[in-house]
Amino acid sequence: MTYRVCFVCTGNICRSPMAESVFRARVTEAGLGDLVETDSAGTGGWHEGEAADPRTVSVLEEHGYDAEHVARQFQPSWFARLDLVIALDTGHLKTLRRLAPTEEDARKIYLLRSYDPGTGDDLEVPDPYYGGRDGFEECLEMVEAASVGLLAAVREQLEGRAA
Repeated sequence: MTYRVCFVCTGNICRSPMAESVFRARVTEAGLGDLVETDSAGTGGWHEGEAADPRTVSVLEEHGYDAEHVARQFQPSWFARLDLVIALDTGHLKTLRRLAPTEEDARKIYLLRSYDPGTGDDLEVPDPYYGGRDGFEECLEMVEAASVGLLAAVREQLEGRAA
């Protein structure tokens, strides 16, 4: 059975497509590509149908990641098919918890940086949209660091399913 992870930010053009691309690469490198499906969406539909922000695309491609993406809005009905919903900041976390149809669905929601043991108390991945390119590079560093712990957690879940 496929394990499904969806990354969620505001408009699905900066942080969540970046997290989706990085995590998909980690999953593939780990040989779990047939078992784990990655996706992303935004809490709002402002950019539905658009490609990722050009700065996101540029940073991803320069670091060897796939940057193909079409933005869309997260739908509450998706909870039924998802195993894990990863919010990029606390605002997204709160919005997703409000959208969750059940308590069980709400328990599927986590902050991405909660998977990075070196994070400390700051679990936010700041929105780089209104800044310069350096904000996108910083976002990528945070996403890469958290993806290691997220992959370990997903691997543990997969092993638990197999047992």
